Amino acid sequence: MECDTGIPRSRRPIAVEDDQAGDEGSYSVTPPGHPGGIALSDSEKAEALANNLETQFQPVTDPSVPAVIEMVDVALKSYFTTPASEPKLTKPEEVQEAISCLKDSQASGPNGIPNRALKHLPHRAVSLPVLIFNAILLTHHFPTACQYARMISILKPGKNPALPSLHVAAAGPPG
Repeated sequence: MECDTGIPRSRRPIAVEDDQAGDEGSYSVTPPGHPGGIALSDSEKAEALANNLETQFQPVTDPSVPAVIEMVDVALKSYFTTPASEPKLTKPEEVQEAISCLKDSQASGPNGIPNRALKHLPHRAVSLPVLIFNAILLTHHFPTACQYARMISILKPGKNPALPSLHVAAAGPPG
């Protein structure tokens, strides 16, 4: 039986413990840690994840292989001097096929329209998103709403949950 401390279960710190058999892959659940201890609030968890990602993805300041440096320089020069090609535009059939592959049991997206309802859209209704997608591709202008995502941290299976380095970042729709 669990005591009601007035703190939501997701906000309570839980110590990390190895199981009695000595299996290092077995741990109890705990929020990710940060330099000041265990991260409890959403902002502390986000900061711990951000700090961990920043330490993992540091730019190389002193590249040591001249051949690799030259190869990268050539590739970049080629990329920046070659004119951009016309984007491959979306067709209504492609959108219709993507909609038909949606599972009815999956949760609806941020618009709240169930997948089952999307599958019954008339061809004319599918053409509107196609026009929007193609306009985005042709103008190279992505709406602000498409530029943001909600990041969540997912623990790698069987790993110590107190170490932010063992969490994988995943993106989802904002909101």
